[in-house]
Amino acid sequence: MNADLLAAARREYERWRDALTGAERDELDAIRNDDEEILARFGLPMQFGTAGLRSTMSLGISRMNVYTVAQTTKALSALILASNGQERGVAISYDSRHNSARFAETAARVLAHDGVRVYLFDGIRPTPELSFAIRHFGCISGINVTASHNPKEYNGYKVYWEDGAQLPPEHASRVSDLASSIDPLVVPLAGADSPLIRPLSAETDDAFLTAVLASRLSPSLDAEQGKDLHIVYTPLHGTGYRLIPECLRRAGFTDVRLVEEQAVPDGDFPTVASPNPENDACFARAVDLIRREHLPCDLLIASDPDADRIGVAVPDERGEFHALHGNRIGELLIDYILSARESSRTLPANGCAIRSIVSTPRFDAICDDHGVSHVSVLTGFKYIGEKMTEWERTGEHTFLFGYEESHGYLPGPYARDKDAVGASLLLAEVACYHRSRGRSLPDALRALDERYGCFRESGFSVTVSGLDPMAVMHERMASLREHSVDNLDGDPVVRVRDYLSRVARDRSGAETPLEQPASDVLYFELASGSAFAIRPSGTEPKIKVYLFARDADPSAAQSRLDRLASATRALLGE
Repeated sequence: MNADLLAAARREYERWRDALTGAERDELDAIRNDDEEILARFGLPMQFGTAGLRSTMSLGISRMNVYTVAQTTKALSALILASNGQERGVAISYDSRHNSARFAETAARVLAHDGVRVYLFDGIRPTPELSFAIRHFGCISGINVTASHNPKEYNGYKVYWEDGAQLPPEHASRVSDLASSIDPLVVPLAGADSPLIRPLSAETDDAFLTAVLASRLSPSLDAEQGKDLHIVYTPLHGTGYRLIPECLRRAGFTDVRLVEEQAVPDGDFPTVASPNPENDACFARAVDLIRREHLPCDLLIASDPDADRIGVAVPDERGEFHALHGNRIGELLIDYILSARESSRTLPANGCAIRSIVSTPRFDAICDDHGVSHVSVLTGFKYIGEKMTEWERTGEHTFLFGYEESHGYLPGPYARDKDAVGASLLLAEVACYHRSRGRSLPDALRALDERYGCFRESGFSVTVSGLDPMAVMHERMASLREHSVDNLDGDPVVRVRDYLSRVARDRSGAETPLEQPASDVLYFELASGSAFAIRPSGTEPKIKVYLFARDADPSAAQSRLDRLASATRALLGE
């Protein structure tokens, strides 16, 4: 343990303890003799990245609490004032986690004290509605209090800018620099009844749902087939509990059954180990309901706590439910979008679809087959939002669809973040489309395999510990660059994309520049057509690995995927 760092942490701890009273003083008194805990909470401040803040909830400079929220909001306020954006205002939303409403109100009161207009939602709302509201009301910025799918101990603070996408890197750096000079214990607040704080209610919900419904490609198909499509939906105790069923109902899907025990917003997420729709386990209660009540079900949907991502499970011929990987959902959606637009002659000549660099390359093949442009951007939906804003300004392309393999999808231009509400609606329409042609969704996926080849994909994360896990992660990435990887499981590496140096190198040493901004990502292309990518997470102390296996048939592709997983774990010392 670093003695100097511990001494500095203890001084900051004592400063906080002297300033606080009541239950907050008691919380700090409880750790007074715990050097390790004091160092963890007071050793280093939270890093404000392009996605904002995220940490466990407790007192300390490295934790989510009203003081660190106020400190960061004060820095954001300074940026807004310097941009003369106080009259345009800031939209603020929050999810169902513990303290989310309190953190959102704290942020609103900091801004109001500084003369900044605030639009504060009157209850929990999906993240995409916050992005929509920024654009709808012409706000200069937005704040979303959420930790997405993290465990219940976490909360987070995401900042958006005027286009509805998350804060641009230069603004994020400015907020981070300003926050470092602000004492979190002395940030002044306006009264909760400040006239600058305007509540947002059902009218904004209606405007948002109207925009989502306008993104449909075949409303008549929904009206004709919707009543016969059986959907079971679980919001996993989060913000989708109201708007996703309402959106489906307005579109004509009348048989939408909620998993009632998971339809109650609850920051403890009592029925799941992790409220993450990427995990198969999140469907357990829904499948139990279907079997217990003998419910017909064509489509099983789950959304995460802030309702920006969905998970999907579909039944096979025996009625057994299988969760779909995020890439498979993305393939179904883009294939339908392009096919439906071609049929209706609404496919724009300059149409373009967007995926993240760690999403399936089969997305590109589908777009190529339809003669549609496609681009790949860095991981993080803000980069998709940036492209959308750029095209809106230049007219170079018309946005068709954007997605990330981590189950985030945006089917229309009404927002600049992924949207579980719009994705649920689009997926229901996809199911109707295939149903009207005598196919199930598993049938549609098999047809994609036959047409474009068999890809199977998965991923895993390696948790990194320590006081500064970000530094540890970057060190491990540097080590991978220093010790080149020639093959994986006997499959030669034919090309490496290093997004940090922005160069791709093949086996001969020939280099090709990469278009994306610099980012700490390595992408290895293998001779078989398979690939794997490695990057440090921007929101959690984890190194994330993405695997793409390609082979002649589904079983061979799955076998290759399993071997890739074992080999990459060995590569990372797991």
